[in-house]
Amino acid sequence: MQQKLLEWYEKNGRHELPWRNTTDIYRIYLSEIMLQQTQVNRVRDEYYPQFLAKFPTLKALGEAPLEEVLSAWSGLGYYSRARN
Repeated sequence: MQQKLLEWYEKNGRHELPWRNTTDIYRIYLSEIMLQQTQVNRVRDEYYPQFLAKFPTLKALGEAPLEEVLSAWSGLGYYSRARN
């Protein structure tokens, strides 16, 4: 079963998604949170790159004023996710 799933993914998976081509846990986690309420294409094309441009690292995000983070999160739903 495992091999069949891997073969299916190799043939049909969304390899172009930027969070699939990184081992950076911050970028992967960020995509997971964003994708909970927002369509993949919007996250990939709009929110993910814009958010990372403002907050490229977890340190940068942690040091940013809450208002700036919430502003960047606007449109992604549930602001409690941005606060946490």
